[in-house]
Formats: sequence, C-alpha cells, structure tokens
Amino acid sequence: MSKRSCLASSPARLLLPALLVLVLGGCQTTSLEDVTGALGGRPEPAARADGRPDMDALRERYRAKPSDPNIALDYGTALRETRQRAQAVAVLEQAVLAHPSNKALLAGYGRALADNGNFQQAYDVLSRAHTPEDPDWHILSAQGAALDQLGRNEEAQQYYATALKIVPDEPSVLSNLGLSYMLQNNLPRAEETMRRAYGRNAADPRVRANLALVLGLEGKQAEAETIVKADLPPDQAAAKVATLRQLLSKKQQQRAEK
Repeated sequence: MSKRSCLASSPARLLLPALLVLVLGGCQTTSLEDVTGALGGRPEPAARADGRPDMDALRERYRAKPSDPNIALDYGTALRETRQRAQAVAVLEQAVLAHPSNKALLAGYGRALADNGNFQQAYDVLSRAHTPEDPDWHILSAQGAALDQLGRNEEAQQYYATALKIVPDEPSVLSNLGLSYMLQNNLPRAEETMRRAYGRNAADPRVRANLALVLGLEGKQAEAETIVKADLPPDQAAAKVATLRQLLSKKQQQRAEK
C-alpha cells in the first residue's frame, strides 16, 4: 500500500506503513493481499524454480493473446507480485474494459488499485466482484482493508464482521479486524483480536507481525520480540526484531511531537 494521504494522523495510523516493513523484514512495502489474504481461488501464475513468477513467459503469453482474460489476470497478478504496480493496474484495467462482468478480473483489478494507493476506486471495483446474494469473504475482507485506509474504520469493521459470519475465526480476517482496532487506537481490543488470529494460525508471519506490533504499541516489547522472531533463523529473527524496535522508536517520537 503506497499512498496514505487520506489517512487520519493518529500515532497508530502513522505506523501502518512501518507495519508493512515488519511483515517483510526489509525496506519494501507490501500489497493489500499481504494484509488481507488471497482474493482468488485461481492457481498461481507460472513460477520459476525460485518461486518467483516467470515474467518473460507470462509477458510473451500476454502479448500473443492480450484479449484472453485468464492470461491477463495471470500477467497482472505476476506484475503485482513483483511490485510493478502501475503496470498491473494498466493491464488489468484493459482486461476489465474488455470483460466488465468477469468477477475474477474485477477482484484482481481491485487488488491492483489498492496496491497502487487508489483505495476508493479499489473499494468500488471490489464491490462489483461479488454480490450480496453470493458474497466472497476474501473480497469482503479486502473491501474492509480499503475502507480502513480511507479512515472509515467502523464501516470496515462491518465488512470484517460479515466475512467472519461466512468463515468464523478466519485468522486473516481477524488480523485485519485487529489492525482496524489498532488504527482507532483501541489497543486492548486490537490485542484481543490479534491473539485470536494468532491462536488460529501462529505460523502465518503476517499474523505474527501484526500481533507483535500491537503488543509493542502497548509497551509489551519483550513478548512482541519473542513472537516476531519465532521459528526464524537467527539472522532473520534479528532483522525482524530490529525493525520492530524502529517502529516503537518512531511511535515514541511521534507521541513526543504531539
């Protein structure tokens, strides 16, 4: 998620970009999917041996048959995964113009828009990717995440609640809901919700990172560090802990400036 000018300036909200760094343990930001879970149900695009998308092969397939919605979706998804966000939006926008009722394309396009910081447009497009009669919990959660980025936390929480009616205790949705409470500076409720997510899937690094951030914001730094470095090699664990400490230092600085 790259643009946050529309967000309110609470200390917790100002730390959301840094949360994404914590998830990755590096200097890159991450996408809406990294916080919301997958929207799809489609297989992943063709990948190389190292697990990264085979961009050359996907690009050639797309150039050979740009009107094929499945190929466009695969290529757009791969562009998103390799952080080529503007290109992903362009490819998927053209595909949606050609296939305006293709819900898989709409879901992919909405995700790409969110990656690119176009949160209101992402929300609008995602609304067309499913129907109230046949809701998709992945998309409901993604819509909630877009609303959180727009500062509409209470509306976002309604979407998470609806998703949880479909998939009770789904950790990715609980994690989003916990982040939403964090953005409202309701840290006790954020912790409670994140712990539920962690209890359901402690192995998910996104869930661990989100819980660690909330605990750190509450001053429970030792427990936060233990959680964020769990089951990691020593070098990766040290990098995660260092990033977490940077986040908490920024938080203290922001509070001092207020």
